Amino acid sequence: MSFLSAQEFGDYKVKGSINLTRGDEFLTLRAQVLNEESFFIDDLNYNFVLLKKGGLGNLSKNNQSNDFSLKPNEEKQLSVFQINLKKEEELKVYLFVKYKDKLIDRDTLFLFSNEKKTIAKEVNEEQYLIKGIVIDEAMTKIGRDFHDFFYKEYLVTGKNYPFIIKVVEKPAMGRSSILSVEVDRKKIHEFFARPEEEYLKNNVLMAMRKLRVYSQQRKTTFSNKI
Repeated sequence: MSFLSAQEFGDYKVKGSINLTRGDEFLTLRAQVLNEESFFIDDLNYNFVLLKKGGLGNLSKNNQSNDFSLKPNEEKQLSVFQINLKKEEELKVYLFVKYKDKLIDRDTLFLFSNEKKTIAKEVNEEQYLIKGIVIDEAMTKIGRDFHDFFYKEYLVTGKNYPFIIKVVEKPAMGRSSILSVEVDRKKIHEFFARPEEEYLKNNVLMAMRKLRVYSQQRKTTFSNKI
């Protein structure tokens, strides 16, 4: 089985789709992809996001993201959400498919009062998908405490960055672990986990400063590409 580099792919023929089925009480939403190429594709990643607006205007978010690969002409189910949508609620669903962090396909579905409406493909990921999302991938109480401190500080700043932030915890030597704040598969800040509250909060502040710098650099890079 041969692996092709990014330069060899040209136009990537990987199609993402959101499929909806209705049950008695729940909607089932499936993120699926189809490899229309005759070769194996690795280094793929997806973001599947649900934004639900309640009758009082409150907003809730669910997000699933992971790496995957596709065999030649393979169709694969990536993720499934089940959700109860009341008549007065609204639901916006986004699927973004990337190859090495480059967007190659997307699909969008809006639901208003049990009415299905599909939005055109020209959906801006920065605008619609991932503002303000922080994913918790901590394994221990220390990791979860850091996530909680981080998320509270993030809310206070009001920044609402247009990218997914992950708080990741991985085992280290012995019983210790390493915590990191990651964006776009890049480590923004990393440190050894320790239980002291002041230590964790200091690392929150350092991570916030580095996020501001990264966000500005990201904007500059995006502007230059335009």
